[in-house]
Amino acid sequence: MKNYYIIDFDSTFTQVEALDELARISLEGHPDQDKVYKQIEGFTNLAMEGKISFRESLAGRIKLLKANKSHLDKLVSHLKKKVSHSFNRNREFFRKNSDTAWIVSGGFKEFITPVVTPYHIKKENIYANTFKFDAEGNIIGYDEHNPLSDEGGKVKLLQELNIQGRIFGIGDGYSDFQLKESGLIEKFFAFTENIARQSVTEKADHITPSFDEFLYVNDLPRAISYPKNRILCLIVGEVPEIASHILKRDGFSVRTKETFEEKYTKDVGMLLLGPNVSVSDEQLSRADKLKTIGFLGDIKGHINKVICNEKGIVVFDDKKDKKRNAEFIPRRMADFINNGDTDQSRNFPNLILPKLSKAHRLLHIHQNVPGVMAQINNIYAENNINIVAQFLMTKGDIGYAVTDLNVEYEKDLIKQLKKIENTIKFRILY
Repeated sequence: MKNYYIIDFDSTFTQVEALDELARISLEGHPDQDKVYKQIEGFTNLAMEGKISFRESLAGRIKLLKANKSHLDKLVSHLKKKVSHSFNRNREFFRKNSDTAWIVSGGFKEFITPVVTPYHIKKENIYANTFKFDAEGNIIGYDEHNPLSDEGGKVKLLQELNIQGRIFGIGDGYSDFQLKESGLIEKFFAFTENIARQSVTEKADHITPSFDEFLYVNDLPRAISYPKNRILCLIVGEVPEIASHILKRDGFSVRTKETFEEKYTKDVGMLLLGPNVSVSDEQLSRADKLKTIGFLGDIKGHINKVICNEKGIVVFDDKKDKKRNAEFIPRRMADFINNGDTDQSRNFPNLILPKLSKAHRLLHIHQNVPGVMAQINNIYAENNINIVAQFLMTKGDIGYAVTDLNVEYEKDLIKQLKKIENTIKFRILY
C-alpha cells in the first residue's frame, strides 16, 4: 500500500496563519486596526483549540478582513518568505513523493497554491477553500459547499476521497487531530516548529518539532541525517540571551542552566559555557555524544583540550574579542553541526566547506597517523562509491576528513568506516 502524507498549511507548512497575515495587510491604516486584528486572531485560536466550530471561525474572520485581490498578491509574496525552515530544506522529499504528498487545509487555494507548487506539490493534490469575489475584486465570502469550509471538514474530505493507502497526518490544529480521531489516518504528528497547542499535542501519536523529525522517525529521505531538535544544546553560566536565541532559531533543543548537571552528561550534544565555567575531566570524558564546545572567552584552564581531541570534540573560543562572543561562538558551533565547518576552531584544523545539495557528506575524525586516508578511500572503492569532493586537514594529533558523495550507499559502508583503526568519531551530516 502507498503512503500518503496529509500536510496542513497554516502554522505548519508556513510559520504563520495566512488569514491573520492577510488581516495585517488589508487593515493597514484602519483606525481600529489592532482591535480588529485581535478579533481575527481570536477566531483563529479558538478554532485551532477546538473551542468553536471551524465554520464559525472562518465566517467571522472573512467578515472582518475587508480584503481584495490586490491584498492577496502581497500576502503570497509574504508567505513565500515564511515557509517553515524544515519544509524549505526538504524540497527533495516533495519531489520524490509528488504523487502522495498533499496539502489539506482550511485555508484558501488563492494563496496556498502559489506558495506550495514551487515545492513540487501538484495542484491536483492541494485541497483547500476558495474565496468569492465581487465585481471589484473584494472578498465577500467563500464556497460554502466545499467540505473544508465546515466543521470536521478534513474528515469529510478524506471520507469522500476514500484514499486506498496508509495515511499520515501532519499539522498543528484541532482539525488535524480530528483525522486521527476519525480513524481515517494511521498516525497523527503534531507539528510544533511554529506553535505548540497543548490541546493538540497531548492527543498526538508523535510530537514533531520539525519536518526533519517526521522524516527521521519514518525513515524517509531527508536533507539532514539527524534532526537538530534531537541534539541537546546545554548553555551553562553567564551567557547573553542572544546566544540562546541563535541556537533555538536554528532548531536545536536548548537548555539553560547555572551548572553542568550530571543528568545531562550522557545526552549533551553541544555545550556553550560562560566565561567562568569549568568542566571536570571526569565529566568531559563521559560525555560521549558531545560534538562541540563553545566558550565565551579563553578556554585555557577551564576545559581539557587533550580529552576533547581524544573524543573528537570541536572547541570554539575567543580570547580577543569578548563583545562579539555571544553571537560569534554559537554561530561557529551551529556551522559545524550544520555544514561540518571548523573555521576558527581552537583544536581542529580550520575548514570552511562548500554547501551541497543532492549529496551526502560524511565526517571522519581520526588520529593523525599515516595510512588512515588510504583505508578510507579503499572502502569507498570497494563499495563502488563515486566521490564528488574530499577534504583532509590535520592539526597536531587530529585528522579531519570530509567526503561528499552523490550516490546512495548501503549501511554496511558506514560500519566499515567506523571500524577503521584510529577512528575517533564518525558522523553522517546529510
